[in-house]
Amino acid sequence: MHFFQYRGRELYAEDVPVRQLAEKYGTPLYVYSHETLVRHFKAYDDAYATFPHIICYALKANTNGAILNLLAREGAGADIVSGGELFRALKAGIPPEKIVYAGVGKTEDEIRYALRSGVLMFNVESSDELREIDRVAHTMKVKAPIALRINPDIDPRTHPYISTGMREHKFGIAISDALEHYRLAARLRNIEIVGVQKHIGSQITRTAPFVDAVKRILVLVDALKRHRILIRYLDIGGGLGITYQSETPPLPSDIAKRLLPLLRNRDITLVMEPGRSIVGNAGILVTRTLYLKQGEGKTFVIVDAGMNDLMRPSLYDAFHQITPVVKKNRTKIRADVVGPICETGDFLAKGRIIDRVNRGEYLAVMSAGGYGMSMSSTYNSRPKAAEVLVKGKTHALISKRGSYADLVQNEVMPRYVR
Repeated sequence: MHFFQYRGRELYAEDVPVRQLAEKYGTPLYVYSHETLVRHFKAYDDAYATFPHIICYALKANTNGAILNLLAREGAGADIVSGGELFRALKAGIPPEKIVYAGVGKTEDEIRYALRSGVLMFNVESSDELREIDRVAHTMKVKAPIALRINPDIDPRTHPYISTGMREHKFGIAISDALEHYRLAARLRNIEIVGVQKHIGSQITRTAPFVDAVKRILVLVDALKRHRILIRYLDIGGGLGITYQSETPPLPSDIAKRLLPLLRNRDITLVMEPGRSIVGNAGILVTRTLYLKQGEGKTFVIVDAGMNDLMRPSLYDAFHQITPVVKKNRTKIRADVVGPICETGDFLAKGRIIDRVNRGEYLAVMSAGGYGMSMSSTYNSRPKAAEVLVKGKTHALISKRGSYADLVQNEVMPRYVR
């Protein structure tokens, strides 16, 4: 559930009309709901309240500092995939002992940073990476806590670009090779085995893939115990989907009801890495209609938000509901909603039946809180959108709109081109 609802003709973010936000802060504009973020985090925390657990929010979904700070106050940890995300998590007050470090390409500098910071564990994805972490830890005279990311070869039945748990993917270690890799880890002097991790993909809308993957991992945990390798942390990853169109994904409590009986009497702490399911429906992208253009057999609604602001439709052909910020008695049209970027792939919707809008009217692109701003860019030298957080009747900027000066602030002009 989220707190973007119509009251009469006006779309509200909690208790604030979205139109007022657009008029005050300009567009394109990301708007987030404080109450939705808290509600979604607590849905996980409450679902697993009877079992030791750490909810490591996946920063990749949305890295805004105000959102991270809010989640840190609620007790969240962090799932990170870069040194930059580690920096953001620590800056927001997330305790290092609640941070898990994933990703297939950790650099030496990033490994050192994480070891100095005292993260909970590295989720290791290859034998080469395992040896590198051991080498770096040796030079620092410390032991590195690790889990191996195991690929359980479960089909999550999601978009192929966000499916990660099958044997052909770059992520993780094949479950058939897991015991061999754990034996290697046990021989390395500066490695401490503390966990096992799996993550099969994103935007998963069925319970079965989660349950099947955990069952396979638990078989591995029991096999490791027989080899005197004890697991303290079972990291089940994230990936729970949200409603973009007509999906009916399970709730965290639905997953918990299936998983907790499997974990009964096990002396482990459960780690999970939700991202989209916390922030996805907690944010919208507000855009202004610039022009209507009648093409050959179709209408184009040209808006001021483009693929640089919201990449998902262009990258995944993803569906986001698009609705007028102010409803009127309107006729319906079939249109492509497109942005100003100089690319044919710059669209927010194609062939969509929508309410007819006029120039200057605002549209809300729903379910844009996850993988919206975090994947945005300044392509075509377009400054980044502003971000606003609403709590009840109050609202504030949490990221200023980019400027033209921002576009060149890091550039250096060598003498030979002056």
